Amino acid sequence: EPGLSFEQRVDGLRAGQEVAYILHSMPKPTIAAVNGFAVGAGLGLSLSCDMRIASDKSKYGTAYAKVGFGGDWGTTWQLTQLVGEAKAKEMFFLADIIDAEEARRINLVNRVVPHDDLMTTTNEIAQRMADGARVSIRYMKENINLAVRQDFRTILDREAFTHIRCGETDDHKEGATAFVEKRAPVFTGR
Repeated sequence: EPGLSFEQRVDGLRAGQEVAYILHSMPKPTIAAVNGFAVGAGLGLSLSCDMRIASDKSKYGTAYAKVGFGGDWGTTWQLTQLVGEAKAKEMFFLADIIDAEEARRINLVNRVVPHDDLMTTTNEIAQRMADGARVSIRYMKENINLAVRQDFRTILDREAFTHIRCGETDDHKEGATAFVEKRAPVFTGR
């Protein structure tokens, strides 16, 4: 932007990118419903979510190489985590646009659904998570986020802590009782 120093522009981009960090790190699960193009920053925003549900009409790509940028909104880190180093480099360097089925095949999205079913399916998945044991889901998200940058021993220790902590919740008691009684649990988030 004209008139802004280099540092001001970097700070401005960092402030915007905070949205990606919040989506990735917040305790609640997040879902992206992608019904069009998820390219560049839009790709980064969708990758920040825990799950991505794709319309069969959606498209994905980095596009940075086509406009002379190096990546933003966490796309270099997130894409590498999801698809591996070699595929991430290919997607960045060549900037090809891929369709929803290819995105699912390389683990970029969780599910591909017919375009007209996108929001219904996404809302059903969101409801299933909302009806789940929220404390344990929060710990699952934290542990999985840590797993990409911690060693196995650290994750084992973390799982031991969160497993026992979850065992102290009302939701665990309800889940165990419901299992024995052969009924669906009704979780309260406590």
